[in-house]
Amino acid sequence: MKGRSEDAALRHPKGDALIVEEYLDHLRVERGLAENSLVAYGHDLRRLAAYAGERRKHVLDLRQRDLTDFIARLREGGLSARSAARAVHAVRGLYRFAVREGRIDVDPMENLKAPRSFPALPRYLTSTQVDALLAAPDVATPLGIRDRAILEVLYATGLRVSELIGLRPGDLDMQVGVLTCFGKGRKERLVPLGRTARKWVLRYVEEVRGALMRPRPSAAELFLSQRGGHLSRMGLWGIVRRHAVTAGVERTLTPHVLRHSFATHLLERGADLRALQAMLGHADISTTQIYTHVTRERLRKVYDRYHPRA
Repeated sequence: MKGRSEDAALRHPKGDALIVEEYLDHLRVERGLAENSLVAYGHDLRRLAAYAGERRKHVLDLRQRDLTDFIARLREGGLSARSAARAVHAVRGLYRFAVREGRIDVDPMENLKAPRSFPALPRYLTSTQVDALLAAPDVATPLGIRDRAILEVLYATGLRVSELIGLRPGDLDMQVGVLTCFGKGRKERLVPLGRTARKWVLRYVEEVRGALMRPRPSAAELFLSQRGGHLSRMGLWGIVRRHAVTAGVERTLTPHVLRHSFATHLLERGADLRALQAMLGHADISTTQIYTHVTRERLRKVYDRYHPRA
C-alpha cells in the first residue's frame, strides 16, 4: 500500500492526470494496446476526470452512485451506445488497475454494467480484393506455394487462426473435400474444402512440406514455419499482412477479415444461415446473424448508388 503522503498527492488534480497516465502506460507497455485505442481511452478518462472536478472530487474518490450518474450523462450527452460502452470499459479498467496498485481498497465499478453496445459490422473484402490477395504470393518459390495454400484454405473455409495453425495432414479428406477442425472448447466440426484450395494444399504437401520438415522431421502440423516448426499466430498474421500489401488491400487486414469475407460472400450467394453457422462453428445462431446485417447494408448501398430515385 502507498503511504499517506503519496495517497494525498494522488487526490490532487494533478494526481488524477498521473493515475490516468500510469494506467495508459500500463495498457501501452504491458497489454500492447493499439495507439488508436489508447487515444480513445485517454479521451474517455479525461472526461471522467472533468466530471470528478465538477463534483469537487478526485477520480479515486468517486463512488458507485457518482459513476452511475457519469454513465447516465454519457448517454444523455448524445454519446452512442458503442462509445459509451467503450468509455465504461476504460473506466472499469482504470479502477481495477488502481486496486491492483494499492491506490484504493474497493473497486467502485465492480457491480456496474456497461450500456448495451451494438456490435460493429464485420469488415470484409470484395471478391476482386480476395482475388488480388490470393494471387499475391510468388508461387515460383516454396514459401509462396505455402502462403498461397494458407490463404486459399482461410478463404475457402472461414477457419479461425487457431484452427488453421492446428490443422494436421490427417484432418483433410482430399477425396471427399472436407476438413476436420477443432474450434472453441475443442468442439469438432467438418468444413467443406473447395477444389481450388485442395489443389494448392496438395501442391504444398507434395512440393514444399517435406523440405520444410527436414530440420524437424517430427513436425505434426500441416502448415509449417520457414524453419520447419509450428506456425505461430503472429507468423500467420505476418503472412496475411505481407501479401495484403502486395495486393493493395493492406487496410489493417487480418486473418479474421478473410473469415468475415468467407461468410459474407456465401450469404450473398444464397447460403443458408444454419449451414453457415455450422461451418463457422458458432454456438449461437445470433452470432452468425451479424452477417445478414452486412449483406443488407451492402444491398442498401447498391440501391442508393444505382436507383434513379434513391
